[in-house]
Amino acid sequence: MRKSLPLVMWMVLVCLGFVAQGAMAEEFVDGKDYQSLPSQVPVRDSSKIEVVELFWYGCPHCYKFDPLVSKWEHQLPEDVDFWQSPAAFNRTWKLHAQTFYAAEALGVSDEMHQPLFDALAGQHKPLNSEDSMAKFFAQYGIEEEKFRKAYNSFSVKSKVQQAVSRGASYRVSGVPVLIVNGKYRIEPGQAGSFERMLKIADFLVEKERAAQGS
Repeated sequence: MRKSLPLVMWMVLVCLGFVAQGAMAEEFVDGKDYQSLPSQVPVRDSSKIEVVELFWYGCPHCYKFDPLVSKWEHQLPEDVDFWQSPAAFNRTWKLHAQTFYAAEALGVSDEMHQPLFDALAGQHKPLNSEDSMAKFFAQYGIEEEKFRKAYNSFSVKSKVQQAVSRGASYRVSGVPVLIVNGKYRIEPGQAGSFERMLKIADFLVEKERAAQGS
């Protein structure tokens, strides 16, 4: 009996190892946990695996998701290209998308991202016109004239139109949404939670990485 004990213990440990591996390598199902797009949407850098977040500054769900996705973004490997695209479903959303790209053109995206979220989703401020946005940016040291020039520039307006087309290509009807490599759409309702959205994104990134390596 004494000789068989180490073998029994070894078998138990092996079984526990398989259980642990199964728990770690959670499988997600297309059509249940995420959705494949009918056709692949071109990515901006084909040398990397792209993850795009569609959001709206006035969306309370996006507001709650933002700190989670921000932490997740900072842990991504170099072969993943994560970026945000403002959804533009109506006039107000287009105005906020135009503001997003104006901040980008002015080089103040990092400085203005959280204040815009706090004001629109957190405090529900009526920032729904060019004038109100210009005054809001002025509170953070950006001259109204400079904001208006960027806001009304051809490049910014073009990017808004591209954002509209992008949302249509992704078949998006609500936010927040993650799009992986132009192939897969992850929505909170289907995923079940914000945390699970990010786990599914990791799963699909790995899936794309494996496909590229084959």
